[in-house]
Amino acid sequence: MIDIKDRICDAVAGLVTTAEAAAELVKDGDNVGTSGFTPSGYPKAVPLALAEKGKKTPFKINVWTGASVGPEMDTAMTQAGIVDRRMPYQTNNDMRKAINAGQVKYTDLHLSHVAQLTRYGFMANRRDVDVAIVEVCKIIDLGEGKVGLIPTTSMGNSSSYVQSAKTVIVEVNTTQPVALEGMHDSYVPLDPPNRQPIPLTRPEDIIGTPYIPCEIAKIGAVVPCDITDKVRPLGEIDEDAQKMGKNLVEFFKAEVAAGRLPKNLLPLQSGVGSVANAVINGLVNSDFEDLTVFTEVIQDGMFDLIDCGKLRVCSGTALSPSPECLKKFYANVDKYKKYIILRPQEIANSPELARRIGVIAMNTAIEVDIYGNVNSTHICGTKLMNGIGGSGDYARNGFLTVFFTTSLAKGGKISSVVPFCSHIDHTEHDVDVIVSERGVADLRGLSPKERALVIIDKIANPKYQPMLLDYFHRACEACGNSQTPHILSEAFSFHTRFNETGTMEK
Repeated sequence: MIDIKDRICDAVAGLVTTAEAAAELVKDGDNVGTSGFTPSGYPKAVPLALAEKGKKTPFKINVWTGASVGPEMDTAMTQAGIVDRRMPYQTNNDMRKAINAGQVKYTDLHLSHVAQLTRYGFMANRRDVDVAIVEVCKIIDLGEGKVGLIPTTSMGNSSSYVQSAKTVIVEVNTTQPVALEGMHDSYVPLDPPNRQPIPLTRPEDIIGTPYIPCEIAKIGAVVPCDITDKVRPLGEIDEDAQKMGKNLVEFFKAEVAAGRLPKNLLPLQSGVGSVANAVINGLVNSDFEDLTVFTEVIQDGMFDLIDCGKLRVCSGTALSPSPECLKKFYANVDKYKKYIILRPQEIANSPELARRIGVIAMNTAIEVDIYGNVNSTHICGTKLMNGIGGSGDYARNGFLTVFFTTSLAKGGKISSVVPFCSHIDHTEHDVDVIVSERGVADLRGLSPKERALVIIDKIANPKYQPMLLDYFHRACEACGNSQTPHILSEAFSFHTRFNETGTMEK
C-alpha cells in the first residue's frame, strides 16, 4: 500500500484501508457527493473500485460533484452502469452519451445552487449526502475529535458535502504536493432563516479556514492514492480566437475612456475551455495592469497574467490548466499560490457576490439568436453538450455580461447566429455584449428589433447575414412590427434545414 504516514495525523492512522474496502461503505441508492471541479481534485481510487464492484454486483448511486471530473469517475462508473443520476455539470463523452440515450438521469443546475439544494434536501430521494468522497493532500489534527482536510487542486462542493455527509471517505493523493496547504479558503454559509451576509468585499479577502473541518467519527476510511489529475490540453489560440480577444480589449479600452470602467477594470470571470483561455490571453497582451479575477476555473491564461506581472489576485474554485501549465505550477507552487485562492463554488459562484463586487462575466455560447438569447448547453435544442455550469450565476448578476462565439461552426455549415435559439439558457435580459471574431455587439439599452440589427451586422457571418435579414424583415411585416417579431413556422428553420441536409445554408 502507498505510504501516506507523513501526510496524515495519528488520529486517523487507524482508518487507513484499501479503495476496495472503502467502496463497501457505499450502498445501493446512496447519494454520493465527491470533490472535483473540472478534471481537478476529484477522487480516483475509490470511484475505480466502485466501478469494479458494480461489474460484479450491480447497484446504482446518485453522483453529485462540483462540476466535471476525470475518467476515473465519469468514464469508469458510466461504463460499469452504476450511475443512476448525475449532477451538476459534465464534459465526459461516455457520460454525455449515456445522458443523451436516457441511461443516466441528469440534472443541469446553476453551480452556485448545488451545495445548498443538497443541504435543503431538494435532490434525489429528498435526502442530503449519504457518502462524501474527497481528495486531499494532507490531514491535520484540530483536536477535540476533529481533523482538517487539506484539499488539492479544487474546492467545488467538498466543504458542504463533508459537513453534511453521514460517512466521509478521504483519498490522500501523494501526487498532489503538500505545499498546496494555505491556498484554500473553506467557508459554508448558514442556511435560511439563519444565513448571514457573506463577509467578502474584495477578491483577495479570506473569510474561512485553509482546511475543511471534519469530525473523526464520520470518517469511514482513509485511502492512499497515487493517480494524477487528468487535466486536458487547451486548443491552439487560432486566428478567430485572437480576433475575439482583440475585440474584447478594444471594447474595454473604450469603456475605460468613457468612464464606465476603472483603469484596472473590475474583477474578471472567465468560463472554461480554449475560447475562454484565448480571451484571457488577449488581456495578457494588452496594456491593462493590476487586474483581479473572481472566477470558477483558473486556466493557463491566468498564470500568464501572473508571469507578466498584470494580476493582483486570482480567486476561483479549481485549478484546471493544461498538462504543461500544471507542471509549471507544481514546480513553482510557492510562487503561484501567493496569487491564488480556491474557494467553495457556493462562494466563488455566488450571485450576490458577483453583483456586489461588480464581476465582468465572460462566457462562451453554442449559439445566439438575433434578439440576444443565448444557448450554452444543447445542440439543436435536444442533445446536451456539457451543462450550464456557472455561466448563469455570473451572467444575471455581473456588472457587465459578455458572451463569445465564432460566427460559424462545422466549417461554415452552422451559423452561430440563428433566428431563434433552439434552447435558451440565458435570456436576452441577461446579455449585455456579444463578441465574435467579426466584432462586438453592444446590446445595452436596446430594444429587441434594435438588437437584431446590431447582432446581424456585428456578429453574424456574411455567409448568413442575407438569410437572417430576410427573416427579420419578413417577421416584422408579418407581426405588424411587434415588440419581438417572429414567424413561428420558420423560427427554427435553420436547425430544421441542418438536421435534414447537414447545413444551415439554403
